[in-house]
Amino acid sequence: MVNIAVMGYGTVGSGVIEVLQTNKERIDQRAGDEIHVKYILDLRDFPGDPIQEKIVHDFQVIAEDPSIQIVVEVMGGIEPAYTFVKKCLMAGKSVVTSNKALVAKHGAELLSIAREKNINFLFEASVGGGIPIIRPLNSSMTADEIEEITGILNGTTNYMLSKMFYEGADYEEVLKEAQEKGYAERNPEADVEGYDACRKIAILSSLISGQQVDFEDIYTEGITQITKEDMMYAKAMGMTIKLLACSRRDEDHIHAIVAPYLLSSSHPLYSVNDVFNAIFVHGNVLGDAMFYGSGAGKLPTASAVVSDIVDEVKHLNRNIMTMWDQDKVELLPISDTSKRFFVRIKGEPQAMKAHLESKFGPIEIVQVEPLEGEFGFLTEIMTEGHFEQCQKEFPSILHRIRVEG
Repeated sequence: MVNIAVMGYGTVGSGVIEVLQTNKERIDQRAGDEIHVKYILDLRDFPGDPIQEKIVHDFQVIAEDPSIQIVVEVMGGIEPAYTFVKKCLMAGKSVVTSNKALVAKHGAELLSIAREKNINFLFEASVGGGIPIIRPLNSSMTADEIEEITGILNGTTNYMLSKMFYEGADYEEVLKEAQEKGYAERNPEADVEGYDACRKIAILSSLISGQQVDFEDIYTEGITQITKEDMMYAKAMGMTIKLLACSRRDEDHIHAIVAPYLLSSSHPLYSVNDVFNAIFVHGNVLGDAMFYGSGAGKLPTASAVVSDIVDEVKHLNRNIMTMWDQDKVELLPISDTSKRFFVRIKGEPQAMKAHLESKFGPIEIVQVEPLEGEFGFLTEIMTEGHFEQCQKEFPSILHRIRVEG
C-alpha cells in the first residue's frame, strides 16, 4: 500500500478524491499497488463528508509522517504551495501538482531537488488540464527535436472567441455569459489578458529547450481588443480568430508569444471550438502531431493528476522526469520575429492603397459590406519591428491581428 496526501480540497482536490474512488480497482491495478489517501490538507472542515476523518489543518502532519510517499498539491498559487512542495521533496516525498504558476516559476529548482533525491515531481495537469502533453514530450517524443509547439491553451477565451465568431456577439456579452456558466472567474484577467496561457507555454518552452523560460519574458496579448467587427473580417476571408500560445525554435533562440491570431480553415486548430483546448507539436523526426481534449474542468484535470500519481507509484525511488536548467534561455526579441498582419484602417481603399503599399509593400484589400468608412488589408511577411515602424505613418489604423501560417 502507498500512502498519499492531498493538499487542497477545492475543485481539483475533490475531483482527485472522486477519481481515485470511482476507478479505484482499475487505478490500483495499473499502479501495481493500492493507493491510500491518508490525509487531506485544508483550512476548512467538511462535516458530513466521508473525507472529514482524513482532514488535517497543519502541513507538518504530512511533512513529518514517514509513511507518506506521495503528496498531491492542488491548492494553486505560489505560496504556500512552493514552500510546502519544496519541503515535501526535501523530505524524500514525490510530488504531483496541477499548479501552472508554481511550475512556471519554480519548476527548474523543484525538478532538480527531485532528481537529487531520486524521486519525482510531475505536473501533467498544469498545462493541458485533461490533455496529455507533458508525458508525451517527456517520453514518447524524446527522439525528436521539438521545433514548434502551438496551442489553444485556455478554454475560457476559446469559448468566448467561438461565441463571438459563430453568433456575432460582442466581447462584453460573451464575457458575461462565460462568467454566468462558470467558465470565467469574477475577475477574468488571468484568462482574457493571456496570462494563463503564457504560464503554460512557458512550461512547455522550458521543457523542449532544456532551459528556464520565464513567463514574464514572453510577449503576451489577450483578447480584450477583439471585436465583432474583427470577426466579420475573419469570416469574409474564410478565417477565424484564436488565442494562440506559440513556442518555436529559431536557430539558437526560442521565440515565444501569446496573442490572438487569424487562422485559415486549413489550419489544424481552426475547428477547435467552445471550451476545448488543442496542442499542435512539430518534431524534426515525427513531423506533426496534435493533442485535443478538455483543457480544464474538475474531472478532466483530476484525471491528469491521478495519472501522475500512478506514474509515481510505479516509479518509487526512481526519477523519470526530464528536467531543465535554471539558466535562462535567450528568447528572440519580438521585434525580430516575422509574420503576416491583418490591419483594419479608417478610410477608402482606392485613395489609400498606393500610400499603404509604399510603406508596407504589396497588400491585399479586404472589405466587409456592412462596415462603412473603413477597410482591411493583409500584408506580406515582415518583421514585427518593421510593421511597428510602418504603422506610425497611419494614425487611422484601428486594429491589427497577426496571421498564422
